[in-house]
Amino acid sequence: MQALDAILSATPATDPWPARRQRTDELASRYPHAADILRLYRALLDPMADAFHSIPSPLVGEGQGGGSELSAFAVRHVLPGIIDATVETGPPVLRDGVIALFAAADLEDLMRSWLIPSPLVGEGQGGGSSLTPVETYLARATCGPVLEALAPPPSRLVGKGRGAGLCPSCGGLPQLSYHALSGEPLVSGPRYLLCSRCNQSWVFSRMTCASCGESNGTRLPIYQESQQFPHARVDGCATCRRYLLTFDLRRDSRAVPIVDELACLPLDLYARDQGLTKIAPNLMGN
Repeated sequence: MQALDAILSATPATDPWPARRQRTDELASRYPHAADILRLYRALLDPMADAFHSIPSPLVGEGQGGGSELSAFAVRHVLPGIIDATVETGPPVLRDGVIALFAAADLEDLMRSWLIPSPLVGEGQGGGSSLTPVETYLARATCGPVLEALAPPPSRLVGKGRGAGLCPSCGGLPQLSYHALSGEPLVSGPRYLLCSRCNQSWVFSRMTCASCGESNGTRLPIYQESQQFPHARVDGCATCRRYLLTFDLRRDSRAVPIVDELACLPLDLYARDQGLTKIAPNLMGN
């Protein structure tokens, strides 16, 4: 797996955690409908940040053999904190599912299954077997910050596959897109996709579906609730029936897209009502 090999030999990225903590606290008070989700995410940020800062660099895995060193590190040094945070603040169904996995599952094998996916068959699928939602949550919360720490620094990278819609670092599916600040008040910045696995960003064409590459504007419906979420919208595709959420940082310069997306559940629900399926569910499964 060349993409995983590249990540494992990279150097740690900059520190994104203070901004995520601050934005999570801000949105939890602004959006009562998302308070429980954001409370769990806030609890996860501490063990995630610890993992991000403690990862050996480079951590050399076994490439096509499955990245055993990476999965072992995640289970030994990251997983306990993720489980504690989930048990303390997660909903009962998730809490019970995580406890059951911890008691019975081969946790290193679970992490390897998530680390070596096949993006062409979907998020959380690898080694020919599909992960359950609870397995995906646990593996993603545990391994995600490790991959992020080892991803190359953000740059104007070009994506791969599916019309450049896959992460150039790890091959993951896009979680969301955002328009960065341009430095000019009346001009929006370039559009980026954010990876659902390693949180790497890469430049992507504005009027193009991130799933199938459709570029006919009449096939790319946009849905927005400007009063509640003035900086967020649904970017859909009538061709492949997929969607993701897009955030315009010009409309809210304090936005942290990976956090804001968790608060935008009403937009997800609306998109589903239109018969659309998200390209990659977020950490909380939405």
